[in-house]
Amino acid sequence: MQDDMPRPRPPHLQRQVTQHGRVAWYVRIGRGPRTRIRAPFGTPEFDAEYQAAIAGNPRPRKAGAEAGSLAWLVERYRETTAWTDLSLATRRNRENHFRRVIEKAGHQPIHSITSAVITKGRDSRRHTSASAQLSRRDARSVQVGERSQARRG
Repeated sequence: MQDDMPRPRPPHLQRQVTQHGRVAWYVRIGRGPRTRIRAPFGTPEFDAEYQAAIAGNPRPRKAGAEAGSLAWLVERYRETTAWTDLSLATRRNRENHFRRVIEKAGHQPIHSITSAVITKGRDSRRHTSASAQLSRRDARSVQVGERSQARRG
C-alpha cells in the first residue's frame, strides 16, 4: 500500500496557483530568484527544466526549425510586426496554410524553393480533376431539379 502515498516533491520546487486557477511550478534555492518551469509536471521536459534550474543553467530550448529552412523562415515571419498587426482571423487562416506547406516542404532550404515548386504545391491541393468536379456539379443540379419537380407536383 505504499503506492497510495504521494511522492515527496523534489527539493527547491514550489507550486503556485495563479489568479486564473492554473498551476505554476517554480524552482527557488534559498532566497534566490525564482525560475519558472513551463513544461507539464511529471514529464521528461519538466525534469530537464528542473535540472537546468537547479544547476543555474538557462532553460533547454525546444528544437526549432533548422536555420535557413522554410519552417525557420515562417517562424521569423511570426516574430515581425507585419504578422502581429494582422487580425486574429487572418492569422488563423494563414496558420492553416503554413501548416500544410511546412508539413510538405518545411525542411527544404529556402534557396531551393522556386516558383515551379510553389505552383506544384498549389496544384497538389486540388484532389479532384476538373471533370470530376463538373460531374459532381451536374449530379447536384439533377438532384435540385428533381426536388423542385417533386414540390410542384
